[in-house]
Amino acid sequence: MMIGITYDLREDYERAGYDEEETAEFDSIETIAAIEGALRALGHATDRIGQAGTLMHRLAAGHRWDLVFNIAEGLFGFGRQALVPALLDAHEIPYTFSDPLTLSVTLHKGMAKHIVHDRGLPTADFTIVGALADLTDVTLPYPLFVKPVAEGTSKGISPTSKVHDASELRSTCVRLLARHRQPVLVETFLPGREFTVGMLGTGDSATVLGVLEITLQGEAEPEIYSYANKKFYEERVNFSLATDAASIAAAGIALKAWTILGCRDGGRVDLRCDASGRPNFMEANPLAGLNPKESDLVILGRLAGVPYRELIKRIVASAMERATPCTLVGL
Repeated sequence: MMIGITYDLREDYERAGYDEEETAEFDSIETIAAIEGALRALGHATDRIGQAGTLMHRLAAGHRWDLVFNIAEGLFGFGRQALVPALLDAHEIPYTFSDPLTLSVTLHKGMAKHIVHDRGLPTADFTIVGALADLTDVTLPYPLFVKPVAEGTSKGISPTSKVHDASELRSTCVRLLARHRQPVLVETFLPGREFTVGMLGTGDSATVLGVLEITLQGEAEPEIYSYANKKFYEERVNFSLATDAASIAAAGIALKAWTILGCRDGGRVDLRCDASGRPNFMEANPLAGLNPKESDLVILGRLAGVPYRELIKRIVASAMERATPCTLVGL
């Protein structure tokens, strides 16, 4: 097939003046090259399209692809990850990963938690603070955990994210609201083990790739998988494949959340245990990182015996189940 690749290249945004944290979710040229190399090794031709603006121009010029391998994150708003899929839907071009609705809902962690909670899955009690006036409505018991409602790559998460009283809650919300210009998710702090569950496939065909336990080392910022801990994971974090009863429970919750939220092809679901050891849904990531060395899903794949090329192969195969003959360029 002819497979286009859509992405946001980190160095492009850095040249435009965005800082390290603002560009944390965007991809390196190493990631694009790895995806392209895997696709070519699988026998496909590739075309590096780039970000949404370039895609719009190329679609207007009549360009088409059999499939688009989409990892574009976007920059502004709750629908930023949905822009590329929406454009491709409008032109009936199949693509990897989730549709605009799922990408928008899961990016807003509060909306995703509302949905999984309504379907009976465990998730920490929470509220949304959109302005400082909303702090008067926060009645959850301390300690609490505070983070931006629609960021990835642990952006906005630091040691101050765990708050112990109203004063700390207010100061952390002031900082996050100003820095990230979006509401803040405030939830009951979960003190137990942390898992990320790798997912492959869609709907009834979805399967669990494996359960990765995230354990912080002595050099790490304590208790939380913070932005700094994630950045310096080689020194601060231990990743291990978990197979015990708690991880099996986490896998079951993750699979249900994945299908309830309509996630497709591949990604991750993050969970953390409460004081009794019960896994709780934290968030779903249906547009997970695919850096060949550093991304959690890729690390999990290696530990589970699924090398990078095979991971890409399974993602493409899942996406192609949605393609019809009339959408393929050569037919």
